[in-house]
Amino acid sequence: MTERKSQLAANLAAVEERIAAACAAAGRKREDVTLIVVTKTYPASDVRFLSELGVRHVAENRDQDAAPKAAECADLPLTWHFVGQLQTNKVRSVVGYADLVQSVDRPKLVTALSAAAVRAEREVGCLIQVALDAEENGRGGVGPGGIEELADLVAAAPGLRIDGLMTVAPLTGTYAGRQQAAFERLMEFSTLMRAAHPAANMVSAGMSADLEQAVSAGATHVRVGTAVLGVRPGLG
Repeated sequence: MTERKSQLAANLAAVEERIAAACAAAGRKREDVTLIVVTKTYPASDVRFLSELGVRHVAENRDQDAAPKAAECADLPLTWHFVGQLQTNKVRSVVGYADLVQSVDRPKLVTALSAAAVRAEREVGCLIQVALDAEENGRGGVGPGGIEELADLVAAAPGLRIDGLMTVAPLTGTYAGRQQAAFERLMEFSTLMRAAHPAANMVSAGMSADLEQAVSAGATHVRVGTAVLGVRPGLG
């Protein structure tokens, strides 16, 4: 085993312990929480190692990095999630490899995703990205008042499937420093949405620093990058 693969294996084991402990503390089954490893800025070789180590879900946030990486790893049994802000001119490329888009936040994007999915003869799962702090700019997401409309649009759109909700813990406003409260609020919105869309039970919340709070709140998926892959180049 190479040094890098050994490092990833150790990091994965540590994250697995954290998720298992959080599930136990919350009275949840470990299999009820899916780990998505965020591989942005890291090479396809790392994705391949992760697949060999049992990872089945990976996420990317920039199409120009993700598209070639996904193509290089097309032989692997992976589910690809797109988690970044998505411009409509990138939609056709993203639909070519992404199984789920977690950052749906406006009607125009739903229209573009649907057209691209139909053209590619694919079904793409969609999560509505919820901005819990309306004052935050630049991180994407729709305000709580827009969830129902977007979910209905996705559900009615050819080639798309409404799978649930996603959020990022706010850095400012009411929920700043209160990740668990933020994630519990997202769960409330999920419950409301499932009244109209019962199968849309996916709740994507929590990252390296706050996955325990997300599991405690009820998240079904956690998105972990740094804790598995290390501090990203140029960002530390």
